[in-house]
Amino acid sequence: MTATILVADDDAAIRTVLNQALTRAGYDVRITSNAATLWRWISAGEGDLVVTDVVMPDENAFDLLPRIKKARPDLPVLVMSAQNTFMTAIKASEKGAYDYLPKPFDLTELIAIIGRALAEPKKKPARLDDDTQDGMPLVGRSAAMQEIYRVLARLMQTDLTLMITGESGTGKELVARALHDYGKRRNGPFVAINMAAIPRDLIESELFGHEKGAFTGAQNRSTGRFEQAEGGTLFLDEIGDMPMDAQTRLLRVLQQGEYTTVGGRTPIRTDVRIVAATNKDLKQSINQGLFREDLYYRLNVVPLRLPPLRDRAEDIPDLVRHFIQQGEKEGLDPKRFDQEALEVLKSYSWPGNVRELENVVRRLMALYPQDVISREIVDQELRSDISDSPIAKAGVPSGPMTIAQSVEENMRTYFAGFGDALPPSGLYERVLTEVEYPLILAALTATRGNQIKAADLLGLNRNTLRKKIRELGVSVYRSSRSA
Repeated sequence: MTATILVADDDAAIRTVLNQALTRAGYDVRITSNAATLWRWISAGEGDLVVTDVVMPDENAFDLLPRIKKARPDLPVLVMSAQNTFMTAIKASEKGAYDYLPKPFDLTELIAIIGRALAEPKKKPARLDDDTQDGMPLVGRSAAMQEIYRVLARLMQTDLTLMITGESGTGKELVARALHDYGKRRNGPFVAINMAAIPRDLIESELFGHEKGAFTGAQNRSTGRFEQAEGGTLFLDEIGDMPMDAQTRLLRVLQQGEYTTVGGRTPIRTDVRIVAATNKDLKQSINQGLFREDLYYRLNVVPLRLPPLRDRAEDIPDLVRHFIQQGEKEGLDPKRFDQEALEVLKSYSWPGNVRELENVVRRLMALYPQDVISREIVDQELRSDISDSPIAKAGVPSGPMTIAQSVEENMRTYFAGFGDALPPSGLYERVLTEVEYPLILAALTATRGNQIKAADLLGLNRNTLRKKIRELGVSVYRSSRSA
């Protein structure tokens, strides 16, 4: 029996396109430009699935959705919207929509979603409280951000473990906090711990707590982050910096749902959602023997990669407006960036990602008296950032970014991630170790696996290169022409 799709959109062109595409896909289609007609069809028991725009002339679809779910809870509703924000995706989910599609959408994807919805209708979980809708935790309308919003909306009412990857400054903790604040554990605590900011010999105590006398200086019992996060969410930032012993203990928690304090004997049951994050390639760390493979698969239940800001430059105007609003709330004078200034910001590479953009906007608001920030001001500020760096002062030539400039910018971003604190000791050796693997891999890739040429490129003895390939577990690129 052919399914009937009810389509509601006040845009005649979209109605025509959907009517033609869905008819070709084998569905019966009924189209309308208003919510009143859509509701009349639904209340009369018509239709097997609804595709509706959010904003219509007579009623907002988010106001109509609760009535639809009450009258026909098994009727799948797909929501379309040109208001492509994080809150739109969350509202669609919490109001009971089967799925959300930002405009413009892909017709093939829409038809695939309709097929899944008709084959296996799903009831959505209960609504969130209305007062949680204030604020905008994530900003951006790019295609990359739209996909992140959709993934998060699907995860809100689950306890699935999430692994967030992305460069420093892309907003990994913001995503983790949004998942908590709008999810089923929002009434519990959100506890974050940065593995790279804690001395390695204290990480187990920080995570699991310790008993009195467990080690020198442990004069009292101390609660760990797992206990502090009970009933809520524990965010494990920079998980790639966790020592192997702590990794083993964390694996036990994920497998058995319990842990023991340092120096303790009695297992403690735990009810915590884990969200992990890293800016490292954990598969590379596994090859180097620095990260447990079994723990990786336990944490990587749902992978989510955050794009660098340079890959979503179209979001920069929205982000700038957001940071200006935040600055005004904190007492900074209102500002506006002219279009040419925004274009300069969009063309910049942003090695520090969203965090760097936020710092630049705040600095411009604080230091410049002009109401309108011009292109010249932005140019001057960005040039100042580069010229004030130690590498620029040392006389490194301008032009394409050198290796030294790249390292300097990345280390500046790394240090910024710790705020006023300092990273753990041993940084020199750790940086050299982490740089060695990608350097050798890049040389082997560039020489198509020819180790003689790679050794010459690196300035190493061939036997030394072979030894390092074995020690680091570098995957050697090979071709028919390699030596």
